Amino acid sequence: MEKVNGIGGFFFRAEDPERLAAWYLEHLGIDRVPGDYETPPWRQEAGATVFAPFEKVTEYFGSREKAYMLNFRVKDLDAMIAQLEAAGIEVRRDPDSPYPNGRFAWLNDPEGNPIELWEPA
Repeated sequence: MEKVNGIGGFFFRAEDPERLAAWYLEHLGIDRVPGDYETPPWRQEAGATVFAPFEKVTEYFGSREKAYMLNFRVKDLDAMIAQLEAAGIEVRRDPDSPYPNGRFAWLNDPEGNPIELWEPA
């Protein structure tokens, strides 16, 4: 069986795509989509990717209006949290961390989309 070998993109609707793209660049370092074919897109480091459908009624993402949650791997969760909080962004630390697979924290982008930060063990 032929299998996919990774996620090639994540596409979603936004109230203000330009402002949201700028927020992701400024606070998480995710490059904007290039406007030409010569400029390379954002590249992620190789590592684990979890693809996990959740029950429709899950509380894990927060608001049930949101159908997804982005999970980003980070090298230093404490440094990322400090950077975000210095920018006035509220971050919720997982009080039960660490787990055997690492540490976690959560935040929301300016449009309320849930984001999970994961520092793998």
